[in-house]
Amino acid sequence: MSSRPRPDRPAVIVTGAGGPAGVAVVRALRAAGRRVIGCDADPHAAGIRLADEGCAVVRYDDPSYVDDLLDISGKTGAGVLLSTIAEEMPVLAAASSRLASAGLATWLPPAGAVVTCIDKWQFAQTMTLHALPAPATGLATSVGVPGPWIVKPRFGRGSRDVLAVDDEDELRWALARVPEPIVQTRVPGREFTVDVLIARSGRLAGAVPRWRDETKAGISTKGETFADPSLVRLVTVLVSELGLEGPANIQGFVQPSGDVMFIEVNPRFSGALPLSLAAGADLVGEYLRGVEGLPVRPSRLRYRAGVRMTRYYEELFEE
Repeated sequence: MSSRPRPDRPAVIVTGAGGPAGVAVVRALRAAGRRVIGCDADPHAAGIRLADEGCAVVRYDDPSYVDDLLDISGKTGAGVLLSTIAEEMPVLAAASSRLASAGLATWLPPAGAVVTCIDKWQFAQTMTLHALPAPATGLATSVGVPGPWIVKPRFGRGSRDVLAVDDEDELRWALARVPEPIVQTRVPGREFTVDVLIARSGRLAGAVPRWRDETKAGISTKGETFADPSLVRLVTVLVSELGLEGPANIQGFVQPSGDVMFIEVNPRFSGALPLSLAAGADLVGEYLRGVEGLPVRPSRLRYRAGVRMTRYYEELFEE
């Protein structure tokens, strides 16, 4: 099959099109008038159906994954690759010269920063090293970690295998059940996420804090944007110490004392991205500018506090 010519505003390949983040990005790009190629290892993924074109691909850990993406780019004329899967980003970064040579533009965070975020034990150690607020954490042990506890996989996504335990008997059961477990002190308070976009310079270009009032499978289903300059200042330090670029979402708690405690950082767009978009922060549009070599505009990332989301998870996958 001959390759299609690339238009002035080339189509965008979105990977992980079946997840909430992928679906949200597909919808945002199409609403902005961009042609979207949705890719996922699941041929029945929602984002494949919602995109202008859809393609099933092998998993990111398959040696032929990059070949699949390059083949799709050649056949569709796509000129931008937008990843919504943190775990695949080091693979894509290693192939950046091949992608660029094929005319496929990317903007990926440093692979080392991504690994630090994916590996929850390494993330906890990094937080301690830089004196950033995070719960006490142990690797497969509660030694030095006051209870009650959260036990979760060292490498995991969403809420899968995340267990709250209150006593030593429950803890022993959880440690035997959870793969490669870490143990953290359970943090009280109100849970939040901050959707951010970090310029290539490492400067925080925009941040949208929102309360996670209700969650489903680790995705915020009810929430509300809010303003907290002191939280954003802490987030600025956090993303700088991690060395991130591009989109990310930071999760944590505001404790009853008012102190902030960070739980994790995901170096990608969040599943509840549409709330930040609805509040006025054009995170996807500005990220796309960055991919295409244009400066990110902080003025386009301002948002309104008090914007609420109520039925997001159910509506996300509706045609």
